[in-house]
Amino acid sequence: MEYARRGLQPIATLLPSENSKHLDDAGIAWFPLDVTKEDSVRELKHQVAELTRGSLDILINNATNVLTGPTGYTMTAIDTDVAAAAKMFDVNVFGAMRMVHHFHDMLIQSSGTVVSIGSVGGIVPYVYGSAYNATKAALHHWSNTLRVEMAPLGYA
Repeated sequence: MEYARRGLQPIATLLPSENSKHLDDAGIAWFPLDVTKEDSVRELKHQVAELTRGSLDILINNATNVLTGPTGYTMTAIDTDVAAAAKMFDVNVFGAMRMVHHFHDMLIQSSGTVVSIGSVGGIVPYVYGSAYNATKAALHHWSNTLRVEMAPLGYA
């Protein structure tokens, strides 16, 4: 909402099940998005391209999924449900990859920036967060590689 107060045009995304009232009240454009679905990301790109005439200054990858156990706490490494961890990777890592894959041309056109929200858990592991830590470590390393590869094209 701070971007809107500064005269910029923020575009938000929400899962279809999320409440949009706070965005509607602030006059912020928003679109439904599920970063785990290729078609959803593709449709978002089409909508954003129409709204912005094909340019995007900042892409913020903020979607996240946290694996929790039956007590609500995160799980130990040895108790990790691999299928649930794979879903977490799909949101936390592959979702960011999907977004950049689809929006990179718009970012290059505007010399834009990608911001992927990480976690200290991706750098310094904490107990009972092994799967989450692994997703954020993967996101950090992928984002750093993206930065190095894309720097010659004028986007960071």
